[in-house]
Amino acid sequence: MTLPEVKAVLDRMGVTPARKLGQNFLHDANVARWIVDQLDPQPDDCVVEVGPGTGALSEHLVDRVRKLVLVEFDRRLAEYLQERFADYDHVEVHSADGAQFDIRPLWAESPVKMLGNLPYSAGGAIMRNFLKQPTPITRAVIMLQKEVIDRIMAKPRTKEYGVLSLRMQSEWDSQPVKTVPPECFHPRPIIDSTVMVCEPTRQELPVYDKRLFDELVRRGFAQRRKMLRKAMPDTAEWPEVAREIGVGEMVRAEELTLRQWTELTRCYDETSGEPAQRDEELFDVVDEGNKVIGQASRQEVHAKGLKHRAVHVFLVNGKGEILLQKRSRLKDRDAGKWGSSSAGHLDSGEDYEPSARREIEEELGIDASDFTLKPAGEVPPSEENGWEFVRLYVAVFSGALRTRANEVEGTMWIHPEALTPWVERRPEDFSGGFRQCWRLLKQREAGDS
Repeated sequence: MTLPEVKAVLDRMGVTPARKLGQNFLHDANVARWIVDQLDPQPDDCVVEVGPGTGALSEHLVDRVRKLVLVEFDRRLAEYLQERFADYDHVEVHSADGAQFDIRPLWAESPVKMLGNLPYSAGGAIMRNFLKQPTPITRAVIMLQKEVIDRIMAKPRTKEYGVLSLRMQSEWDSQPVKTVPPECFHPRPIIDSTVMVCEPTRQELPVYDKRLFDELVRRGFAQRRKMLRKAMPDTAEWPEVAREIGVGEMVRAEELTLRQWTELTRCYDETSGEPAQRDEELFDVVDEGNKVIGQASRQEVHAKGLKHRAVHVFLVNGKGEILLQKRSRLKDRDAGKWGSSSAGHLDSGEDYEPSARREIEEELGIDASDFTLKPAGEVPPSEENGWEFVRLYVAVFSGALRTRANEVEGTMWIHPEALTPWVERRPEDFSGGFRQCWRLLKQREAGDS
């Protein structure tokens, strides 16, 4: 869009650009086209654009992707976008705050990419909402004020290095690719903007508790000029921690690299040294009728495809949402896939319900002794579930979780209305056992209705 076109739209919609909302509208068509090209839009992509404004970027994208989701905070501009793209069935316009927008339905739309000329006032919150892992976003092209991008890219021992740097660098490989001067916007901002391309990190970091990592980083940089040991919990001996991560005891937060921060997190996580599973664990081997006929190790059971027993649990909160668990990359089966709230094998001699309670406690860190576990059916063994006789339980829970990083990479509450299309369109995102249990639950609900 040209500058006169942008001004005409704003006048017609009664929009006076507000500094507090960070409303600076791009009007250079060549720059807009170049920014869209950095997203590498493909015909099968779903793209979510945050802060589309008058559609300066959207107009170069709408004919190139399968679906375009526009999230615009200003209601008047959202109405304009609905009018402008009314003839495009694949365009959705949401009048919503990008920092609060519910991204969970986007999982069903994979592959998903993000594009945003983000408002200076809320850019950090919007990025956290869309880019904090786990997220369906696989590539992002973001334009923000240069100073924020500099903080994201900052290196240790610099004044820009801090919480934002570590949050982004721990999950994304980011690269600034263009500086856009003020004259490309209306009204002109007083500083330059930078375009940044983000892709999921390829760094081989150790498995660590991301929530604990975030807590420790925030503690460390709360008073960045003080020695780090004064900000750390007393759950580990600081001299041992410093020695383990290879720093002096007088070190400050800004001196630690990302890898040292992850190693520090593992030092304060008492479960970090525990394996995700043990090959020598003993399971009951069963026959076609689920009768015990012997015992074998986990390794042997899986290697030979022996029939054995497992339990799955679906936790449901007061909103009717189901808790999904993203399995750790350390798991020997279905690593990195989404699965039931809690699931696991029965130990030799163990019954189903005690196993369900144990798995809830071990994986989710919650006391399951008083849980009311409602049996929801059984699934026969098959190649899809790894030859397991599965019993499914459902329980109501809305409290806090404390997952173990070696067991669980992430969790997410999601409503069945968003989950069902996701499972149908992207079954490969889920463990085989979960897919079977989900089908069982839906069949049971259909039979009760």
